[in-house]
Amino acid sequence: MQYRGLTLDGFQKQAITALDEGRNVLVSAPTGTGKTIIADWIVERALHLRKRVIYTAPVKALSNQKFRDYVELHGEENVGLVTGDMVIRRDAPCLVMTTEILRNILLTGEGMADLLAVVLDEIHFLDDPERGTVWEEVLIYLPREVRIVGLSATLSNLHDLGDWLAAVRSHPIDVITETQRAVPLRFHYLSVHTGLTDPARYEKLASRKQKTRSAGRERGRGRDREKDDAGRKTGHIDVYRRLLEQDLLPTLYFVFSRRDTERMAKALYRTVSREKGSLLTADERASAVARLDRAAARIGAVLDVELRELYLAGIAFHHAGLHVELKSLVEQLYEARLLRVLYCTSTFALGINLPARSVAFEGIEKFDGKQVAPLTTRGFMQKAGRAGRRGLDDEGHVVVRVDPWEFVKWKPYLEKYARAGYEPVRSAFNLSFHSIVHLVHRYPLERIREIVDRSFLSFCMERAARRTEGKNSDSKAQRLLSRTWDVFLQKLSFLQQIGYIDQNRGFNAGARILFHLQIAEILVTELVLAGLFEDLDGPTTFGVMCGLTNSLPRHAHARFRPDDAERALARRIDQVRGSRIVTASEGVANSVNVWDPDVMVLGRMWARGESLMELNDRIDCDTDLTGDLITGFRRAKDLVGQLADAYKDDEDRVKILRQVLRDVSRDEVEVVG
Repeated sequence: MQYRGLTLDGFQKQAITALDEGRNVLVSAPTGTGKTIIADWIVERALHLRKRVIYTAPVKALSNQKFRDYVELHGEENVGLVTGDMVIRRDAPCLVMTTEILRNILLTGEGMADLLAVVLDEIHFLDDPERGTVWEEVLIYLPREVRIVGLSATLSNLHDLGDWLAAVRSHPIDVITETQRAVPLRFHYLSVHTGLTDPARYEKLASRKQKTRSAGRERGRGRDREKDDAGRKTGHIDVYRRLLEQDLLPTLYFVFSRRDTERMAKALYRTVSREKGSLLTADERASAVARLDRAAARIGAVLDVELRELYLAGIAFHHAGLHVELKSLVEQLYEARLLRVLYCTSTFALGINLPARSVAFEGIEKFDGKQVAPLTTRGFMQKAGRAGRRGLDDEGHVVVRVDPWEFVKWKPYLEKYARAGYEPVRSAFNLSFHSIVHLVHRYPLERIREIVDRSFLSFCMERAARRTEGKNSDSKAQRLLSRTWDVFLQKLSFLQQIGYIDQNRGFNAGARILFHLQIAEILVTELVLAGLFEDLDGPTTFGVMCGLTNSLPRHAHARFRPDDAERALARRIDQVRGSRIVTASEGVANSVNVWDPDVMVLGRMWARGESLMELNDRIDCDTDLTGDLITGFRRAKDLVGQLADAYKDDEDRVKILRQVLRDVSRDEVEVVG
């Protein structure tokens, strides 16, 4: 079986056959095996049948990438993009959107006529603590006749998820698993003390080196590890040299600090320029020069001399904070095989289809938002899976930089990665206040109870109870389902206690405002009720939204001081943020509101016309933050749009808000990238 000139693998044929016969599919396969071909097929099929189809992704970058891909394949008139801050051809038959947008469409009861299928890419995001609930809501709310295409990394409880989907959709689903990669992976550990070797041999060598190091310490020689050869830490330059010797370039070098991606890339450039001049051939350099000249004409000073020389050496870095135009340029250079070493953070692993001959890891520990912890198997393999270029490599090489004294700590995790010990997907179901007011608006409590009981969380609780106590466990299962329902009732009760909803579930002013807000829900509602926005101009309103949705990294500091008016406004917001209602809502929702007055000032400056580079110069930081600023401005745009909906009866206020949305939608913030 072929599709678009490609001979399909078995799992791809199985999924396409199931969809053609009208069934839902849940497809799990390793990164890089071609899951997206299944999504591409259902999109093409829907357009052929003159039906509609929706492709959803967990992040806007993926949505934007698929939008570009489908426009190229099917023509502009057939493809639209809806991401909250950007709407392009909203009525097109193929719509690419974030999962939150689809959930919102379903919550408001908007018609979904002629919708053939919905693709949920990266469906394992269902267990994301902050956003996973949205996936469950989409799957619960979608009309039964709409086909579901769920695409996922490998999960250990895939059939549990499939059983839930079959139950919640009341429709057959084929669970399709592929464990083999088209290009197999080969694992290596690397240290200056052991060389590049397979895991089994590394363990023997590491054990010997560790004993030597311990003996040296006993003799007093190990106190200064930098001077003790047995204790010298392996550096990224060591990794580069060994990969070069073994002909394992190009490589994606994963680092878990933005600062380090830039520092390492520049350090490698100094080494390469001194020893080789460039990692590119003369012809490749000429091609890179042409591309960089075209990019410079488009983006100007963003592409400075230092970066240009870095790229011409075949070296680059990529992270979420990088300027959007530079991220796009780096991806284009890499895709054109004009980069040999790319230092990157986890964002490069998510959905961007740019494989390498090898993937290297600086380590396996990263900050997960709460603590520094080892990568999950899913997180590790999502990155490792980029190794191996189909049609170019017989195998992909995964290299972990690990020194002997680190190995004992890392060994259990490394072994888990090697045997693909994937974690199960767990439900993160936790309805937002916004979702609750929509449900209360649309349904009686009995129907809401049915919806809550259809969650993956409830399904897993009931199944666990039955497994534990056998067939006569109905009472325990029912008690567990009451626990899920109790969380909903607790939040509803809170909204009633603070006067947003009355005892008859009628809406007061708070609920009518909250109905439109999905970011910092209670805090922004309280700011509206306090009249804070009524005397603000558009740029200042946008600045406030920036400060409520984003904050500067801990290592970044503003080079400016807010003026008197900005400080007074910040104090008013602080008062509301510290109020009884807002602090109580944080406890009920188990979340903390963001508020950064410095970001408020930066957002106001952007709305008043300052350039991105001017803003970046106002921040003291040793890494590029322009990408963070762009992401923040786009998120703030979402919230301004929601605020405009909340003020829909105030024509003058809506006019101000719509104008500032136009003012801030320029240059990099407007780019689909």
